[in-house]
Amino acid sequence: MKNVFVLGGTGFLGYHTIKEMTKRGYKISTLALPPMPAEDLLPPEVTCHLGNINEMTDQQVLELLSGKDMFVYAAGVDERVLPDAPAVRFFYSQNVLPTQRLARLAREAGVKKFVIHGSYFAHFAEKWTDLHLAREQGYPRTRLLQEEVAILEGEGQMDVMVLRLPYIFGTMPGRKPLWEAFLPQVQGKDFVPVLGGGTAMVTVKQVAEATIGALENGEHGKKYAICDTNMKHQEFFQIIADVLGQKETIVQVVPLEQMKPAYAQADELAAAKGKEHGIHLAYTAEIQDRDAYLDPDDTMPVLKFQKDDVKAAIVETIKKCLE
Repeated sequence: MKNVFVLGGTGFLGYHTIKEMTKRGYKISTLALPPMPAEDLLPPEVTCHLGNINEMTDQQVLELLSGKDMFVYAAGVDERVLPDAPAVRFFYSQNVLPTQRLARLAREAGVKKFVIHGSYFAHFAEKWTDLHLAREQGYPRTRLLQEEVAILEGEGQMDVMVLRLPYIFGTMPGRKPLWEAFLPQVQGKDFVPVLGGGTAMVTVKQVAEATIGALENGEHGKKYAICDTNMKHQEFFQIIADVLGQKETIVQVVPLEQMKPAYAQADELAAAKGKEHGIHLAYTAEIQDRDAYLDPDDTMPVLKFQKDDVKAAIVETIKKCLE
């Protein structure tokens, strides 16, 4: 029996990963921040501890990982958090340092497979070199560093794989989807301006399946940018408007040069408050004007995750936000 430890098992990604692992006969233990989002959230056969792993001693973590074959890192913060400036220091402390420590301790505990839930912004930081995301923007810069330190910690003794995750849709008990923050851009609006690009998308079930695929079939040092569906932002926001019942709302593509000044102004307002986005909004405008698309055939056959209905998952997610 495969014995796996999931960090963040009561979070969105961790919960669904555990749910899928349970179906496949894994022996699972998890540690997550309190409180539980819902009673009886996890199956009774899952060993669940509540606490902050960053406050535990190395010896306590080693005891927690004793006998474990695999580790899933389903924790950390994403670019939607607006920290105090400089953002790079915040994301370094939240995503890089804990990952490096836990990869080292997992290796010392005898763990053989280590999977990180990362971000597709790392992929595009490498691909879109003209934007200088890897050098100038705190969030993608530290996501790349998170990957590298974990891979180096595992070198020769523990296989480390990264899932570079795009937009993810789905729901879970006891938690509102993070997409709730998108609704004010559409709710009650007759006109919704969007930029001309698009994005890769997956369902949370696919993330769970791909996580297991990385544990079972992944290669050390590989970074898997997973995808099911590529969709224009215009279509995505139109789906939101339709779920809201706003049949008269016009979602229209607007040129970058028309939108970018407002994004830059929002960066200035954040800076005036001592805050800084992990990806400056002026850069976000540049990104959203491009097609951040991925090819499912690059990862689906390797990680063996299945096709899913992304549009249905978007609808389900937005409806959950409205509850």
